[in-house]
Amino acid sequence: MGLFEKIFGSYSSRELKKIEPIVDKVMSLESDIKRLTDQELKNKTQEFKDRYKNGESLDDLLPEAFAVVREASWRVLGMKHFRVQVIGGIILHQGRIAEMKTGEGKTLVATLPSYLNAITGEGVHVVTVNDYLANRDKQWMGKVYNFLGLTVGCIIHDMTPAERQVAYGADITYGTNNEFGFDYLRDNMVIYKHERVQRELNYCIVDEVDSILIDEARTPLIISGMGDESTELYTRARDFVETLSFRIKTEDESNFERFNRQFEEETVDFVISEKDKTATLSDKGIEKAEKYFGIENLADLENMELSHHINQALKAKGTMKRDIDYVVNDGEIIIVDEFTGRLMYGRRYSEGLHQAIEAKEGLEVKAESKTLATITFQNYFRMYKKLSGMTGTAMTEEGEFRDIYNIDVVEIPTNKPIQRIDNNDAIYKTEEAKFRAVTREIKEAHEIGQPVLVGTISIEKSEELSKYLKHAGIKHNVLNAKKHEQESEIVAQAGRFGAVTIATNMAGRGTDIVLGGNPEFMAKQEMKKKGYEDAILEEVDSYNETDDEAIVEARKTYQELVAKYKVETDKEAEQVTAAGGLRIIGTERHESRRIDNQLRGRSGRQGDKGSTRFYISGDDDLIRLFAGDRFKQTMEMVDTPDDEPIEAGILTRLIESAQRKVEGNNFSIRKHVLQYDDVMNKQREVIYGERKRVLEGEDLKEYIISMIENLIDSTVDFYNKTNESNQKYLDMDGLRTYGINQFGFEEDFLDNEEANVESLKELFKDLALDKYEDKEEEFGSEKFREIERVVLLQNVDQKWMDHIDAMDQLRKGIGLRAVGQVDPVRAYGQEGFDMFEELNESIMEDTIKMLFHVVNPDRVERVRVAKEVETVNPDDGKRKPYVRKDKRVGRNDPCPCGSGKKYKNCCGKNK
Repeated sequence: MGLFEKIFGSYSSRELKKIEPIVDKVMSLESDIKRLTDQELKNKTQEFKDRYKNGESLDDLLPEAFAVVREASWRVLGMKHFRVQVIGGIILHQGRIAEMKTGEGKTLVATLPSYLNAITGEGVHVVTVNDYLANRDKQWMGKVYNFLGLTVGCIIHDMTPAERQVAYGADITYGTNNEFGFDYLRDNMVIYKHERVQRELNYCIVDEVDSILIDEARTPLIISGMGDESTELYTRARDFVETLSFRIKTEDESNFERFNRQFEEETVDFVISEKDKTATLSDKGIEKAEKYFGIENLADLENMELSHHINQALKAKGTMKRDIDYVVNDGEIIIVDEFTGRLMYGRRYSEGLHQAIEAKEGLEVKAESKTLATITFQNYFRMYKKLSGMTGTAMTEEGEFRDIYNIDVVEIPTNKPIQRIDNNDAIYKTEEAKFRAVTREIKEAHEIGQPVLVGTISIEKSEELSKYLKHAGIKHNVLNAKKHEQESEIVAQAGRFGAVTIATNMAGRGTDIVLGGNPEFMAKQEMKKKGYEDAILEEVDSYNETDDEAIVEARKTYQELVAKYKVETDKEAEQVTAAGGLRIIGTERHESRRIDNQLRGRSGRQGDKGSTRFYISGDDDLIRLFAGDRFKQTMEMVDTPDDEPIEAGILTRLIESAQRKVEGNNFSIRKHVLQYDDVMNKQREVIYGERKRVLEGEDLKEYIISMIENLIDSTVDFYNKTNESNQKYLDMDGLRTYGINQFGFEEDFLDNEEANVESLKELFKDLALDKYEDKEEEFGSEKFREIERVVLLQNVDQKWMDHIDAMDQLRKGIGLRAVGQVDPVRAYGQEGFDMFEELNESIMEDTIKMLFHVVNPDRVERVRVAKEVETVNPDDGKRKPYVRKDKRVGRNDPCPCGSGKKYKNCCGKNK
């Protein structure tokens, strides 16, 4: 703590002092609100809505609204917000991030600002990390909202557009970041207003904000359509790669060895770098490729596609590991989320990597995709009028939250003092020794009945540790992406006496681990065994009023069972506390310190007893790839048997240094992704704004007329040329041809005209506007307005999707500019601007041309340009370089063939 903080207090403490009077006001209203009947409490919602409409601000309504939610929550859920939870609610309402430790009841905290902001009628989105939590929180907290007369929706995977519209139309909507983001993109691909599902983005609360806005922000959301690429080449590339020899680049080579390797002839065909997630052909491998595929030079432009397929096959074989990066499920490659260990159904790697993995695993190779729409999480969430979030670990990333999202982090104190003991790391020389030590500690805890939660970083490691425990005869549960369905069930019971649970990374995050077990969960499990249907079980703890006898009877049974199990779990909780509370064991340090802290935070909730310890080995990926030579050298200097832990402060410091290095690298990746998307974002705003005008049914006549006039001005200026003597002259033949082709003018419309730029512009405009009025009269004003909207929408959609794909290609190759001392992001922005200018020119020109050549208005209808779309999880590794085969000619540049026409009207006409 610095001198400034000692004198004036931390930033969080100063901010908390400012809101203390508001908290006092909320708490002071408790006795008044308590006296209200249920109906009077419900009526408060309409009262708040009326007061808001009459000019009171949400800040004015906050104390009373929060007090109403506290009382409703008590009556419905039997839970009343603690003072610290009210503080958290105020921070969220102010559009900030509340850092609240695990077990402090963040789910309940969100009800306060959600209810208050829902009073405006503009909608509130509560974002969670997975579908299970979104649905659980909607069902659980939805009882409070329903009691107070608000509607609640939930967006989960596989919902129909109609179901999504209903969910988004609710006062408060729960869902995942992916679903909200993809719905935004899909909404900007529809062709009718009624097909859109989202409303304007108003207020958003992001649960586990660090996971969503930091960890998952490295890769943008992408919607793709099926491309035309042949899939046979993926199989051939795989077969070729299978014939090659390789080595894994060791990061512990000395600098001298690495220097010498530059001058040695590589003995293998390709080299794998696990650290960089790359696999590269050596000179020897390139020669083999040229011989295998019968080509002279793999680096030739005509062989770029083949080179790309070989590179992706190398990456699939060398860096993408089954049961770590992906799993094979029913003939499908399913991506494993590196942050949560969950399966990401419906997501695919881009750049053909997914197809290369399919080929590697001997599955059917599906066609490559083309990018149709894309956005980063950063730019999506920055569109909300007000953004807030909560998590147990945000302070370490406060700078990024301020920099990217312009929101600050306020640390909220815990309701009860933390009793958890965080032990020093136990460091072992080998992974085998580490797992033996972990098994010994689990056995020791298991023998006294202390529950143990073990965190691993991959499916592979969780299954490896499970073998050790089976061999030791320790009964346990394994929770990883392969058992997504049972995730909440296993985690909910991880605090029972004698329970041993192995969890992948942060699987089960958001599910409370109650010491002694969860009585509500146990009651439902017994009812399942008794044959109660899922539909009935969903209703037993809801607040929905019903006359259904089956539900009434089930609720009675449920309450009786909960009361029975509550007695048992309370007794068991005492046993667990006596045994030391929940023991957390981390089998490896994660790349991010926050993830380690989240695992620790699963223990010691609400003042419970507990303990944590991380086990490290020199074989761990983080150590091997990022701690480097010094860690290994230090370990070798310590004369300790393999099965004894090494206690050396320098090793712990090296681990933390490695984590900081990776965190810094990941921040750079996120910022890099955002810098590129910021270029696209400005363009996206323009295009989506254009689409919105069409979908809203705006009258576009004035807009079309301005397009006609601008187009004529630029075209006449283009044909005002300069000859070899540096004298200006008008290319009348070019203008005549343009007028006939573009506007359908008569053949002789220029025969008697003087060669004057301004008079020609006036002539073109007069003729064009007369013809435009004739078209409108011919088809009828109302019909012609719809034709304008249809034609503009079709041109915008087709050209925008082609533009996105072109920008995607540009980005893949722009990194090569760095070789020429050019900033790739700056170059991308400049070229992207030029391409966007051409896009607008092209939209304008083709829209006008189509309008002037419409013959049968009944055949003009809205066309869905993107027919088959899929959501994609893009690969965040190295991408194939894009090489322009020849110098790009702009659509409005003079044609290189020397005709004197614009490129788009000559050789580029059909391109």
